[in-house]
Amino acid sequence: MKEWWIQVGLLTVPLLAVYLNIPPPNLSPALFAWRSTGAFFTFNEQQISYRESWGAVGSSDVVIPLHGFPTSSYDWYKIWEGLTQRFHRIIALDFIGFGFSDKPRFHRYSIFEQASIVEALVSHLGLIDQKINILSHDYGDTVAQELLYRYDNRKKGHINIGSLCLSNGGIFPETHHPRLIQKLLKDGGIFLPILTRLMNFLFFSKGIGEVFGPYTQPSEAEYWDMWTALRINEGNLVVDSILQYINQRRKHRDRWVEALTNTSVPLHIIYGPLDPVNPHPEFMEQYKKLIPKSTFTILDDHISHYPQLEDPTGFRNTYLSFINSF
Repeated sequence: MKEWWIQVGLLTVPLLAVYLNIPPPNLSPALFAWRSTGAFFTFNEQQISYRESWGAVGSSDVVIPLHGFPTSSYDWYKIWEGLTQRFHRIIALDFIGFGFSDKPRFHRYSIFEQASIVEALVSHLGLIDQKINILSHDYGDTVAQELLYRYDNRKKGHINIGSLCLSNGGIFPETHHPRLIQKLLKDGGIFLPILTRLMNFLFFSKGIGEVFGPYTQPSEAEYWDMWTALRINEGNLVVDSILQYINQRRKHRDRWVEALTNTSVPLHIIYGPLDPVNPHPEFMEQYKKLIPKSTFTILDDHISHYPQLEDPTGFRNTYLSFINSF
């Protein structure tokens, strides 16, 4: 009997070792094309991935979409072509720790750093004096709030913001309800190395599927693209560090909410009301109360946390109506 358990143990150890070091999936043709048409620039010795397209002739307007957690700039692929028909330049980056960008271990990830990366990209592309329209989602909303604060206070290196459109982000800590897995990864303590190593496709897809509506679930291929973008450069091993942004939102709540309440920049929010992370009507009641000068659009009842993927046509048309309104 003792020898049997020894044999099982000897077999289990190498199998577990192989499992915990499974290489990332191969890029799908769509994800490969997205990366192939992109480029990199260096920020503090880290490689940051971005993608740029040139669009409407006769327009000088620039838009920078900022993606959410835990995904990447690929979140915008369904509305990308529509944006090129209105804007002269469309530029989307993968924040450090996301997508095709570097994902350093033992790094102090912060919203402030991500905002500085956006500013550095704008400078790198020679657009520091250009008016920039910001379109943001989720985690990107908080980065946009910090950029707005710097712009309104004319901080050194700030970008010139022409407009800001938010979508389904936790801009108010008091109405933000992180998912259980986010709480576990953020506060997992000694279990974090185990949790991050044990994260797999089924675990990931179930978690991300909970923030999509029941009628707007991603396809299997879309789930795999999200998972692949996360796994590149061992991104699953840094999600716990990135998730400290939830604590940063609480700590800097006044700075970032006041950036919205005090600004003269045109503001709009596109909101999927089935969102369990920023639930309706709690979130929108707080938004309308604190930021009454902002316009807003509430999408159909079945649209949830990823409106640009769940209702790309409605999202794009709503955003372009906002842009054309001023």
